[in-house]
Amino acid sequence: MVLVDQSGFYLLPSKVHTYAPVAQTPVIRAPLSRDHLSAMGGITPEGKLYLMVQERAYRGKDVVGFLKHLARHIAGKLLVIWDGAPIHRSQVVKEYLSRGAAHRIHLEQLPGYAADLTPAEGIWNHLKRVELKNLCCQSLSHLHYELCKAKERLRHKTNVILGCIKQPGVY
Repeated sequence: MVLVDQSGFYLLPSKVHTYAPVAQTPVIRAPLSRDHLSAMGGITPEGKLYLMVQERAYRGKDVVGFLKHLARHIAGKLLVIWDGAPIHRSQVVKEYLSRGAAHRIHLEQLPGYAADLTPAEGIWNHLKRVELKNLCCQSLSHLHYELCKAKERLRHKTNVILGCIKQPGVY
């Protein structure tokens, strides 16, 4: 079983708590930009993290690429649980499954009313608010580098990954 979700990582830094003296608000200077990286990731009940990052929004063919990535790294049958994003239901994904992948990969959609209970949301939260907190990148390549380092640190924190799955009220 793999719990999958997508997220965006922007050049604009996310502000997190600081240790600045009282009444001396720290100022982070960063260029105003909507440039971002798109990430698709999955976590397993064994505490594994699978993540792909690119500089454009995910489309159907990219989803197929991620499913192939999972199939290369995980042996046996795959149950992929994800939200109801239109890219997950795209024609390219349907064609990929109809060409034989459906024998190994089964897709399940979370109910629309429970999108905020997606366990992978905890992964995005941890990456943004812990691993990359207060980080100010000047370019997408720098952000990509920092995100890859953060991903590798998180891969060794299986307790965090398992905590996302075991959060109250999810599974």
